[in-house]
Amino acid sequence: MNALQNPLALIGRILLAILFVPAGFGKIAGFAGTVGYATAMGLPMPQVGVAIALVIELFGGLALLIGYRTRIAAIALAVFTLVASFFFHAYWAVPAEQQMMQQLMFFKNIAITGGLLAFAAFGAGAFSLDARSKA
Repeated sequence: MNALQNPLALIGRILLAILFVPAGFGKIAGFAGTVGYATAMGLPMPQVGVAIALVIELFGGLALLIGYRTRIAAIALAVFTLVASFFFHAYWAVPAEQQMMQQLMFFKNIAITGGLLAFAAFGAGAFSLDARSKA
């Protein structure tokens, strides 16, 4: 199983980055709409919040993808994902017909946070810029 550790770490980083990088680009393309949505959800200072989210998702996602300063990127993405879960997937505060979907999204984000924390704990693996810089 140790022979699979580095390829699996690479695949894991790619799969997590697929979530964050397109979301960051989407916020660039649809900044005003995203700010409107964040405003409707009660996010304080929605323009600032969306700008911060954009930077974390785009740059954190790219850093995770290439394995550059992976632990820092993973922690930033984990904190962002956890905070976003409470603002945008508060299943306990929506009508009953929306609760199941929002609860699913909330706990999906909690699981993603767990995966990110594993990268924060164990690093990016050998197939990363982090590993190349140590060599």
